[in-house]
Amino acid sequence: MPNILIIEDEKTLAKMYEEVFEKEGHDVSLASTVDEALEKAHSKKPDLILLDILLPGETGISFLNKLRRSDDDVVADIPVVAFSNYDDQESKEEAFRLGAKNYFIKTEHTPGEIVEKSIEYLN
Repeated sequence: MPNILIIEDEKTLAKMYEEVFEKEGHDVSLASTVDEALEKAHSKKPDLILLDILLPGETGISFLNKLRRSDDDVVADIPVVAFSNYDDQESKEEAFRLGAKNYFIKTEHTPGEIVEKSIEYLN
């Protein structure tokens, strides 16, 4: 069963995405900060990461930078789908440069649509 790591600081949204992924038959882990997300990425080695760009403290872009520089090739190569409420072209371009598979604006998609499209990127 594929494992998904959701990095989202808004607990209600994180739970909503967790429920949709679980309904699709996936195991889900949640993280709300960059440090917590890096620890879970290394310990659980998820098959896919759903990453909020706007996080408290460090941003999702910072997380992507650290993930891609990991000495653990399995962790460094985990597919990442970014999402945000903030439609910032610079962040979007940086996310893609760092290997994000897609970048969704949350207000333009339902959680079900984001989950459905994200599942396409599972290895």
